Amino acid sequence: MKLPARNSLPYRVLFTVLSFFVCTFFAVSLVYPEGARLLFREDFNTLENWRPLYFPKIQRHSTYTVETIGSESFLKAESKTSASALIYKQEFNVYDYPMVRWRWKAGNVYHDADPEKKSGDDYPIRVYIMFRYDPKTASTIDKIKYGIAKGLYGEYPPRSTLNYIWANRMEQKAIITSPYTDKAKLIALEKGNGRTGIWQDEEINILQDYRSAFGEEPPSIASIAIMNDSDNTGQQSVSYIDFIEVFKGEK
Repeated sequence: MKLPARNSLPYRVLFTVLSFFVCTFFAVSLVYPEGARLLFREDFNTLENWRPLYFPKIQRHSTYTVETIGSESFLKAESKTSASALIYKQEFNVYDYPMVRWRWKAGNVYHDADPEKKSGDDYPIRVYIMFRYDPKTASTIDKIKYGIAKGLYGEYPPRSTLNYIWANRMEQKAIITSPYTDKAKLIALEKGNGRTGIWQDEEINILQDYRSAFGEEPPSIASIAIMNDSDNTGQQSVSYIDFIEVFKGEK
């Protein structure tokens, strides 16, 4: 992201996720049947379950709209030298519901994107799993960092994130650390142009991926976000998501 003061402590803390306004203020108590295998499924008939996230000083925002073809509806995520995101309003317990499944389609990849450089941190589509920061279990240094962020913006940023991306290079490593912070790990589910323009089904296990990426157990409470961004590379793309569902998985 092209945010101001990239080397400042507040910036590094905020970029661990997406931005600073994702936390308890938007947490909503779950209203789904207790013990249900499927916690929720989003078919993108509307965007009433989502809220937009805009980044300070970024004038051009990515756009997210519902596109309907016949009886089917999809999320259309469009970026033109822009950046912004959508955040799901409800949180969930990843130990109760560790599985997430979705179908997505990218029109193209960004040829200048480089996941290991800040100048190349753009993707035509990505799905975030964002984990809530808990000051009760935080280290002293994290309490200081997150305390600064809360003082500046009124809310704690999430503790850590898993970023599931459509990468531009076939040779990209499966899991890498964000060039901005070690609290964000990028996991390449799709790579290159070979499958662009074609719907791809993804299924991830949050617990397994977090352990592989961070080498520890994840915080229990998480939320979901979606983004198409191209503010660093100055390119453009249109991507789609058909649905997202969170569920228990097979025992």
